[in-house]
Amino acid sequence: MTRPVTLFTGQWADLPFEKVCELASSWGYDGLEIACWGDHLDVTRAAVDDAYVRERREILERHGLGVWAISNHLLGQAVCDDPIDHRHRDILPARVWGDGEPEGVRRRAAEEMRTTARAAARMGVSTVVGFTGSANWKYVAMFPPVDEAVVRAGYRDFADRWNPILDVFDEVGVRFAHEVHPSEIAYDYWSTAAALEAIGHREAFGLNWDPSHMVWQDIEPASFLWDFRDRIYHVDCKDARKRVGDGRSGRLGSHLPWGDPRRGWDFVSVGRGDVPWESCFRTLNSIGYTGPISIEWEDAGMDRLTGAAEAVRFVRANAFDPPSASFDSAFSSR
Repeated sequence: MTRPVTLFTGQWADLPFEKVCELASSWGYDGLEIACWGDHLDVTRAAVDDAYVRERREILERHGLGVWAISNHLLGQAVCDDPIDHRHRDILPARVWGDGEPEGVRRRAAEEMRTTARAAARMGVSTVVGFTGSANWKYVAMFPPVDEAVVRAGYRDFADRWNPILDVFDEVGVRFAHEVHPSEIAYDYWSTAAALEAIGHREAFGLNWDPSHMVWQDIEPASFLWDFRDRIYHVDCKDARKRVGDGRSGRLGSHLPWGDPRRGWDFVSVGRGDVPWESCFRTLNSIGYTGPISIEWEDAGMDRLTGAAEAVRFVRANAFDPPSASFDSAFSSR
């Protein structure tokens, strides 16, 4: 069965939901990975309001679109982050930010992630994509030196805060797909292994695979897929290009804005970067992934109204389906 190609709406949250549906449909997308900000999806309403859920789904249906996942990265980020500061104030709803007292922000963000699970179930989707935040990320430079016990405590903090959230995911039959990403509890290969261990490998917690965040860290994305194949709950297609060979541009970005050519790496339109897409799509076939291929369109050097259409064409041409049962049986019957 052909996997649906969807558009993640996070980079489009400045536009009304219906306008994004109209654009995505005109470009040939099968559906959306709906971001829970802007006016795209209000989880506090979707969790309790049947009329609101019907209205969201009717808009999708009017444009011939489906939905297989919703995403709440911004709220998830605040669950474990330390410090909580002005950056979170700028991305969180006022009801979650409140007075800005850090522990209060974390508690309210955690409660809203529980609400997100309920909203997903009522929207008829089985996967919530998002971030977790991290008490460990501030130690990534490892200087001043940090004791190993402090890092272990960060993983325990993650488990203590996310296990009660995941209990609600289990109750409503929804899974959480954590996006392996810098600033999160799992940001590379070994931190992913440690996070899964901390959470007891419970089935409610899996991974959103986005290869763009792996290539600039020199993690081979297809090998990551294979090793964590039982935890790949969702796939985001985004590309990145490394510029580290010029002797000046470092991997950490130098605090330069997206698109600045002095950066050591940047996001580019799918197919224009360093992700080995063919080996990745072949590996997705090998591990039996049948969920959506969701394009997260992000390229500071290209107009998005052009690039989003180009991205779906690339994925349509390259995300080939696995061999059919009839193909396999033709050989097994010989």
